[in-house]
Amino acid sequence: MTTTILFTIISLCLIGIASAVILYFVAQKFKVDEDPRIDIVEELLPGANCGGCGKPGCRGFAEATVKADSLDGLFCPVGGAATMTKIASALGREVVMQTPKIAVVRCNGTCEHRPRTSHYDGYKSCAVEHSLYRGETDCAYGCLGCGDCVKACAFDAIRMDENGLPAVDEEKCVACGACVKACPRNIIELRNQGPKGRRVFVSCVNKDKGAAARKACAAACIGCGKCAKECPFGAITVENNVAYIDFNKCRLCRKCVSACPTHAIHEVNFPARKITEATPEASTTEA
Repeated sequence: MTTTILFTIISLCLIGIASAVILYFVAQKFKVDEDPRIDIVEELLPGANCGGCGKPGCRGFAEATVKADSLDGLFCPVGGAATMTKIASALGREVVMQTPKIAVVRCNGTCEHRPRTSHYDGYKSCAVEHSLYRGETDCAYGCLGCGDCVKACAFDAIRMDENGLPAVDEEKCVACGACVKACPRNIIELRNQGPKGRRVFVSCVNKDKGAAARKACAAACIGCGKCAKECPFGAITVENNVAYIDFNKCRLCRKCVSACPTHAIHEVNFPARKITEATPEASTTEA
């Protein structure tokens, strides 16, 4: 009996040692040596894990920057240029400066401009409402007002205003793009922030023809093309009955703003326009 127990114990010990040796060699064979610079870069990142860089979290972005031959196309929207400069310094590379961007809401369908024609009584989600029907108004392209973009923003940079439309806080927005992905109507776009925060954009994505778009919303783009004809820089195109301003070509002259008959083109952070009044010639009469 004692011999049997002793034999069993010895056998188990030998099996354990053999298994450990096998596991050691297997681990050595399949061992992945991780570049220590990945940890260094990850420490420099803000740790938001928002996915705005297009990578799976800050760790994924750190791995991409270390493995890439250059930092072209790699940018952390939360950390911005300052963080990218630190990363470039740590990796001994040059950083390509990128133009700061901001989320822009391309819908001006307020209650005044876009009257409600029905009532949605389902689960309060833009994605759900969009999948069920066209919405509470006759515009099948405008904001649904359920606030999916607000829930998606990790930086409290977007809220629903008194008109039921998303409003972006320029001080908080880091252009991570979470709100863009959350909107089923694709009315939120990342655009260049612009010098002094000034930008011009068409606040409408309605692709219906002019009369139908105008009937659904008084502030809709009707695709008339007047803005495109007025633009001296070729920055405006009209496709699918809606105008679009290329922010890379736009020189902020604002001629298109004045030309738009429905006021669908918005100007942001510009100084107030000077009002010039024609002074009629005064006629003097002697008594």
